[in-house]
Amino acid sequence: MYIFYRFMTTDPFLTRALGFLLADVSRLMRRRFDARAREIGLTRAQWRVLTQLRRREGINQTALAEIMEIEPISLGRHIDRLVEKDFVERRADPRDRRAWRLYLKPEVQPVLDRLRAISNVNRKEVLQGIPADESEALIDTLLKIKGNLTALEVQEPIGPKTEELD
Repeated sequence: MYIFYRFMTTDPFLTRALGFLLADVSRLMRRRFDARAREIGLTRAQWRVLTQLRRREGINQTALAEIMEIEPISLGRHIDRLVEKDFVERRADPRDRRAWRLYLKPEVQPVLDRLRAISNVNRKEVLQGIPADESEALIDTLLKIKGNLTALEVQEPIGPKTEELD
C-alpha cells in the first residue's frame, strides 16, 4: 500500500474527476467485498452472476452475458459452477429450444442472505462518519447520475461533442 500512496498526485483533475473517483471507490469497495465473499466460497464472478440473477430471474444466458458485459462462453462456465454448487438451475426456454433460462434455487437463499449481510457491513464501514442524511443524499445523487447516463445511451451515440473538447 505504501507504494500506491507514495505516487498519489494532488492534481485536482485526477483527484476530483468524477469518473476516476467513482472507479477508485468502486474498486476499493469490490476488493473489500471480494475478501469477505471468498470466506463463503464464492468468486467475484459468481457473486456478480448471483446478484444479476436475483434482479432478473428467468433471463436467458445470452441476455445476462450482455448485461454483465462478458462473453457468453465465460458466463456459461460461471453458470456451470453455480449449477454444481446447487445454487442455479437452467430451464429450457419454451420459445427457443436452443436457449436456457436461469433460475435461482432455494438452496442459494442462505448464501444470498450472507452476501446481503456482507454488503451491509461494507456499506456501514465505507459510510462511517458520514451522517445518515448525507449518505442517503449521496445514494440519491448516484441514482440520478445512473439515470442520466442510461438516458444518454438511449438518446445519442457515445462520444464527445467536438465543441466540448476544446
